[in-house]
Amino acid sequence: MGGCQDGHDRLGYHREDWNRRRKGASMASSSTQKLKVLHLMDILRTETDPDHGLTMPQIVERLAARGIDAERKGLYRDIETLREFGMDIRQLKRQPVQYALAERDFELSQLMLLVDAVQSSRFLSDGASNALVKSVRQLASTEERKALNKQVHVHGRPKRQDRSDFVAVDLLQDAMARKSKVSFRYYKYGAGKERVARRGGAAHVVTPVNLTYSDGNYYLVAYSASDEEIRNYRVDRMGQIVVTGEHVDRNEVIARYDPDEAARTAFGMYDGERIVATIKVDADLMNVVVDRFGRDVNAAPTDGGASAIVTVPMRESPVFYGWLATLGDGAEVLKPKALRDGYADWLGGILCKYEKR
Repeated sequence: MGGCQDGHDRLGYHREDWNRRRKGASMASSSTQKLKVLHLMDILRTETDPDHGLTMPQIVERLAARGIDAERKGLYRDIETLREFGMDIRQLKRQPVQYALAERDFELSQLMLLVDAVQSSRFLSDGASNALVKSVRQLASTEERKALNKQVHVHGRPKRQDRSDFVAVDLLQDAMARKSKVSFRYYKYGAGKERVARRGGAAHVVTPVNLTYSDGNYYLVAYSASDEEIRNYRVDRMGQIVVTGEHVDRNEVIARYDPDEAARTAFGMYDGERIVATIKVDADLMNVVVDRFGRDVNAAPTDGGASAIVTVPMRESPVFYGWLATLGDGAEVLKPKALRDGYADWLGGILCKYEKR
């Protein structure tokens, strides 16, 4: 009797175990089927675009590779559900018919611009640039990624990306959002390429006004109360940045600051006195002038079209003199006289270095 009872117990145990497994498998299958529409959405986003689609058998095959059984009738309903959700899924008139996500978050041309911008940035190391490009490429379809698989060499990149560069930008953005002053040390390079703190290591405490990107570098545009003016600081030369919590200054100098006007007049983000310069430029150098000041630059033809009188607001600085020198004798500063004399003195100082002895 005992043996018979033991047999019944074992049979009951196996039956309950089988039922539990069947119930578990059923629940897993049900869960997988509930995720089917999400997998379908991912497949369409990843593998299709306005020019490349998938046939229904291909979609079934892709889902099967993910462990999901699907029938055409059910997939038609799922596609309609995704359309109602807002996805622009269209039928490409081909034989056989293909289904594709026609409208994506970014067009291929926009993604190419993003990749070019990232790869052209001297602020980023090769490693950081490649990581960002990889993230951008994930926004494209499989076929579109082939067009984004390019490499732009940028001379002067840092060999490695110091994470503090990104942290600094985040801190400064946070300070501006919180309307807080920031404190930092500002550095330059010595003859031995060592970092040397300016002002003897004293902290700069400023009101952040704007972050701008120029000539491959980030700059903090800030109001310095000690100097009573707007100053530009290269972010990669800032250290020990602290968001102080002290409320920012408010005054007319800050209120009058115009980032667009500053970009038009500054050379290399170099601070200098703002003046209006009148320069006579040979006609064959106007491409350089327009590239620097824009197509709306104030220019009037003269000498029968052989040259032009260009009038531009700018900030006097050695960087401006250097740019002007690249034009050689094809450009002449006419006024103001102080700018003309300053440029002549700058050139004279350089010539003195090369006088024959």
